[in-house]
Amino acid sequence: RLGDFLYYKELQKNLEIFVGNNLIVNLFLFSIFAIIWVTLLGFGSPLLIVSGILFGKWIGTFVSVVSISFGALALYALAIFFFEDLFKKIFKNKFSNYINLFRKNEFYYYFVYRFVGGLGVPFFLQNTLPVIFNMKKINYFFSSMLGFIPGFFVFNTIGAGLNKYVKDSENF
Repeated sequence: RLGDFLYYKELQKNLEIFVGNNLIVNLFLFSIFAIIWVTLLGFGSPLLIVSGILFGKWIGTFVSVVSISFGALALYALAIFFFEDLFKKIFKNKFSNYINLFRKNEFYYYFVYRFVGGLGVPFFLQNTLPVIFNMKKINYFFSSMLGFIPGFFVFNTIGAGLNKYVKDSENF
């Protein structure tokens, strides 16, 4: 059945009807799931493609940016609570010059870091890395949220494009 394209068209049509009939509930459920997923060290790209498939590129981008930002903030807060002393003990002496430089413009540095996709660093490490710098939570949240937008839009557009392809095509 997985090799049958009609199965995917039927699944896509049923998903579109289900999500369209319960949009607010589905946005809320997706947001809760995304927050929990990211807090539990999940990676972001599957969430982004699914949000593009389910909600389209614009609504999908909005809901994924907001919910993943809250999930990243929750993970950051947990990392501070449990590992701040360990990180300080290990990294404070080695990176003291960088820590002082980072603290002067933490919002802008972290915004650019998020904007360029984290430079290939795994997502859960991107979310916990600022513990070293003792970054303010408000700066962490807003620099993440604004820095996520371009990359998340691209992934949501891919998801929306996949959805449109299945909708418009007759076979693989």
